[in-house]
Amino acid sequence: MMRVVSLDEIKTVLPKVDLISDIETGFASYSRGEVVVPPVGEMHFESPPGDVHIKYGYINNDEIYVIKIASGFFQNTDMGLPNGNGMMLVFNQKTGQPIAILQDEAYLTDVRTAVAGAICAKYISPKKVDGIGIVGTGVQAKMQLEYLKDIIDCRKAIVWGRSEASLLKYVADMKDSEFDIAITQNIDDVVDGCQLIVTCTPAERPLISRVNPGTHITAMGSDTLSKQELDSSILLEADLVVADSKSQCEIRGEIHQAIKSDRFSMDTVVELGEIINGDKEGRTSEKQITVADLTGVAVQDIQISKAVLEHL
Repeated sequence: MMRVVSLDEIKTVLPKVDLISDIETGFASYSRGEVVVPPVGEMHFESPPGDVHIKYGYINNDEIYVIKIASGFFQNTDMGLPNGNGMMLVFNQKTGQPIAILQDEAYLTDVRTAVAGAICAKYISPKKVDGIGIVGTGVQAKMQLEYLKDIIDCRKAIVWGRSEASLLKYVADMKDSEFDIAITQNIDDVVDGCQLIVTCTPAERPLISRVNPGTHITAMGSDTLSKQELDSSILLEADLVVADSKSQCEIRGEIHQAIKSDRFSMDTVVELGEIINGDKEGRTSEKQITVADLTGVAVQDIQISKAVLEHL
């Protein structure tokens, strides 16, 4: 019988799960060619602005396949509603029978995205981080610090936001965190004060136009054809550019935007799973500039869905 799992049940289960390990395993399998992930399905809306992504796939010889629907309507906060929503549908890979509906309201998408940011920091960030920069003030901006704290020793964060109100709310929401949080509306404070920067906004124009040696940037807000948080010159300057999925990043995200400049080549891009597998090198010098472009891959949804069901 198909099970319907509520968000409350999901939140009860997640502390029992080693999500870093599970999602690392997923990225590794993906880069070994063991995962079938069709092109992302998506719908875009203009009035009000929003987007819906449908990501789906399966791991060869696994027990399940997963279809994930996740939406983002960024004016929802004006109505007191969350920006994100959605669910994950889990099916038996051998029979097609539905196993579960995970009514996560996009929570699992937020978590697996934050975990991917932590994995990038684990493999690519400088060893010495004196400041963590967070660009954005939404749910993902908060979750990044939650999952980075188990990977990075640094407890100083500089958070950039567009408005004083959003920044003050961020600080209030994070008052019980382990971090000493400074806030700014000047992006240069983040660029010059942090060696690990995470961008997590729906921006369609670059927010960061320069980067200092010895910096790692994980860019995760740009997951469509039009979104962009980094000036393409940053990817051209970088010593290492990492994609969660080469095929996805070629047609969406920061790498896609850099390719449009006609100066950036996919030949220089390394997949995150290739670094995890030991097939490609990550950071080799503290002075390198590195960028990870995360567009979100269905294997993350598969792995986190499996983890929830296995621990219920």
